[in-house]
Amino acid sequence: MEEKKFDLNSIIGFALIAIILIWMLYSSKDDTAQNEADVNTPAQQEQITDKAPKEFNNATAAADKKVLPDSIQNILNTEKYGAFAYSASLTSATNEITTIENDVLKLSVSNKGGQIVEAKLKNFKTYDSLPIYLIRDNNAEFNLNLSTTDNRKLATKDLYFQPEIIKKGDHTALSMKLKVAEDKYLEYYYELKPGDYMLDFAVRSNGLNQVLSGDELQANWKLKAYRHAKSNSYENRYAEIVWEYENGKDNYTGQGSLAEESDKDVSWIAFKQHFFTSILLTDTPFKKADFISKNLIEDEEIDTTYLKAYEAKFPIAIKGGEINQNMNWYYGPSDYKTLKQYDRNLDEIIPLGWGIFGWINKYFIIPFFDFISGFLPAGIAIIFLTIAVKLLLSPIQYKQYVSQAKMKVLRPEINELNEKYKDNAMKRQQETMKLYNKAGANPMSGCLPSLMQIPVFYALFHFFPSAFDLRQKSFLWAEDLSSYDTIAELPFHIPLYGDHISLFPILASIAIFFYMMMTTGQNMQPTQPGMPNMKFILYLSPIFMLVFFNNYASGLSVYYLTSNLITLGIMLVIKNFIIDDNKILAKIEQNKQKPTKKKGKFARKFQEIMEEAEKQQRNKNSK
Repeated sequence: MEEKKFDLNSIIGFALIAIILIWMLYSSKDDTAQNEADVNTPAQQEQITDKAPKEFNNATAAADKKVLPDSIQNILNTEKYGAFAYSASLTSATNEITTIENDVLKLSVSNKGGQIVEAKLKNFKTYDSLPIYLIRDNNAEFNLNLSTTDNRKLATKDLYFQPEIIKKGDHTALSMKLKVAEDKYLEYYYELKPGDYMLDFAVRSNGLNQVLSGDELQANWKLKAYRHAKSNSYENRYAEIVWEYENGKDNYTGQGSLAEESDKDVSWIAFKQHFFTSILLTDTPFKKADFISKNLIEDEEIDTTYLKAYEAKFPIAIKGGEINQNMNWYYGPSDYKTLKQYDRNLDEIIPLGWGIFGWINKYFIIPFFDFISGFLPAGIAIIFLTIAVKLLLSPIQYKQYVSQAKMKVLRPEINELNEKYKDNAMKRQQETMKLYNKAGANPMSGCLPSLMQIPVFYALFHFFPSAFDLRQKSFLWAEDLSSYDTIAELPFHIPLYGDHISLFPILASIAIFFYMMMTTGQNMQPTQPGMPNMKFILYLSPIFMLVFFNNYASGLSVYYLTSNLITLGIMLVIKNFIIDDNKILAKIEQNKQKPTKKKGKFARKFQEIMEEAEKQQRNKNSK
């Protein structure tokens, strides 16, 4: 390692500092003696202090803090900051705040670091009616690590920028300059448009080609996400880092306790909370970005301020010794419609489900719900949406119930076959299949309609927790459809359940139980091997709904309650007014009389295999 040498300028600087300090100590003796002679008595001094204006006292206190002359302070700044000492000598070298705002967003930017230190969303409130702040009280940081040609490592968060407000029509711009000289600087440029959550942001430099070294500088963006909803554990499920990379792909960290990821060619980074998000977008993708997400909720009763700690690290290019990176900040709602209008693929931040589930939400559920919620209250809109979905799926559900009715009519004959061939499972299976074929029944035909409904149900499971329009909308006893409803507070906390009782999950659990009784219950055959487990399934779904949905959004429970009530109604109508068991039985007997259709090649081959297997089984038993 090369030994560091002292240069002549450093030696002269330290010598001057020593001479000035010695002179100050010597001259202060005479001043002290004179002050002691002129000082008032304690009572007089107290009287003068009481009468002195507050402004005078503050000015005196400020003067007392600044004990070094400007010449010495400039020398110390030069030693510490090098070329950027000029910015520390300006009158703007304070923690003064500059505010820019429009009708939806208010931003406060500090001279120190030139960064946003407060971001307030004007039109929204927290669950307890407080203003929504995405940034406040040092929960966020944006910093550039600078490497200079004189081998210094500096951080912009510790340096002082000079603010300048610029009016551009109805736009408000703020230029924050970290100066080396009056015409040489690093600039953060913010521009805010009316009614917009998105603001232009640029990092650029002028005349720093002899100051900055290297071909890039490292940027760090950190944020501790504030809690805004009633249930911090539920809100935390939807808090994560999401980013776009490689020209349109998206990725996320997930909801684990600690996640570390990285990707190349990153075009935007979102520090997402449940219903609000902070996004940094760039016109020129960062060639690489590293992400860290840490869960800050260890005990949901104690950790009630923050959800997660986010961090992103990425390089900003230096070309020709200068910086020119055009970007944007977004501070606003995690609302599908709002994010989609920017045409930057930001709607991928909303977890609507992958593949077909996301398509169902984007192209059917969201447009339809937006339409009906335009003239109906949110709770009624959920009911209408549920009715529309059930009517759309009713033909599938009709086929499912017809299949179940056929199986119910055939049950006595199936029981006879089970008893007759109880010691020969293969023969029992063969005869059962023959019965199904003659009767024109298929046990799988009842399962297929259920499978066809799963994509819609799964899509709705993603839609309701992500629907921003449900936030703080009331329905019946629920004050907020995006959070849990409460009919009673418990004096203790139950793991997984919480410290309250929600009524909508209870009602939904009862509806699910009766639905399971009408579907699974009527086809249960406890005497057959393995069938006792069906009783467990019968009770599992209602218990799951009762326990785990106690902390979920009440809007989702309203949907499940309405869906199951409608399903029960449809099933009762089909059973009592549409399907006649006697007619089904007559149809089955009619099918039995029909000549057996010629089997296809595959069916014949399968039958030959089954017959050969049965023959081998008989030979084995006869020995």
